[in-house]
Amino acid sequence: MSTVPQSVLVDGIGTLVTNDPELGEGPLGEIHDAALAIDTGHVAWCGPRGAAPGTDARVDAAGRCVIPGFVDSHSHVVFAGDRSNEFGARMSGRPYEAGGIRTTVAATRAATDTELSDTAASLVREAHAQGTTTLEIKSGYGLTVADEERLLRTAARFTEEVTFLGAHIVAPEYAGDPQGYADLVTGAMLDACAPHARWIDVFCEDGAFDAETARRVLQAGQRRGLAPRVHGNQLGPGPGVRVAVECGAASVDHCTYLSDADVSALAESAAEGPGTVATLLPGVDFSTRQPYPDARALLDAGACVALASDCNPGSCFTSSVAFCIAMAVREMRMSPEEALWAATAGGARALRRSDVGHLAPGARADLTLLAAPNPIYLAYRPGVPQVAAVWKDGELVSGNP
Repeated sequence: MSTVPQSVLVDGIGTLVTNDPELGEGPLGEIHDAALAIDTGHVAWCGPRGAAPGTDARVDAAGRCVIPGFVDSHSHVVFAGDRSNEFGARMSGRPYEAGGIRTTVAATRAATDTELSDTAASLVREAHAQGTTTLEIKSGYGLTVADEERLLRTAARFTEEVTFLGAHIVAPEYAGDPQGYADLVTGAMLDACAPHARWIDVFCEDGAFDAETARRVLQAGQRRGLAPRVHGNQLGPGPGVRVAVECGAASVDHCTYLSDADVSALAESAAEGPGTVATLLPGVDFSTRQPYPDARALLDAGACVALASDCNPGSCFTSSVAFCIAMAVREMRMSPEEALWAATAGGARALRRSDVGHLAPGARADLTLLAAPNPIYLAYRPGVPQVAAVWKDGELVSGNP
């Protein structure tokens, strides 16, 4: 007979962020002096603690804050190798270029399946410890049929949000034949990879893939049942946002260099729903010394904004969404409430998920107990660990409440 309780009450919550304005105050639906009941992996109830139902077990939050688990909708945690020297050189004045990806490609191809899995497992544990409960993982460091397929198989061990990114850069073997590589990506590579993925992505940028090729890649993936995402407008102005909106992509990620037309297109897309989410990755801009995206312009226009880590070994080796929130508040003029929403509910929209990113009854019991009385501390105390415990699907995966 199992001794694991079927239901748990997280009681004594100082501030509960539900992300449902119908349940509480303000845009984050905050409930003060609250409790939340977990049953069979889902939120069964939330509200004032005095009205809490009976459960099999109780956890005392001791006045601390509970938020939805972070939904990190952009990461590259299946890889091998180290690019710390590249980072050091960049911080000494060398500009970031997409071609640095080739260093990781060479190391990843040489790694064993066990080495790739061990690295990914370590980074997933690290993300859990920092409050992330939903993590998207991309391929893109293999660039051969066999290597891309094994990266996706590895990613699928850790998440259901698996993205085929064979169109990350042109593989070194095809340096003189980019269209030949596009043929491979949309042909044999897609055939091998589609069964392991939910999404297809393309890096639509100078030095990677132009608009015509990006559309071709996304449309080929859609014909195989994969939903589109786009890397775009990272290194300079370009067609990434336009391609993403035209193809109905769930998100366009980076958005560092946006024109007024790009902002308008994303806002119009959001108004029509479900739309293309602008996923901002401030950790990349920190690590590459590029300008930060104009989040204020996007939000004021009505676009839907998400925040994600882009954890990868080259341009942003952090798994801390809390760090990204702090930068979004300080450098991108987002309010603490806007940044938290973007890292939870916004990330869920970028993955077209309705079961995560909020803590209304019926949602997955993915929640983070902060070592703080309110969520402002995520930006108020940057660099200081603020996560006390994390539950995913109702099970404690990190920390000690």
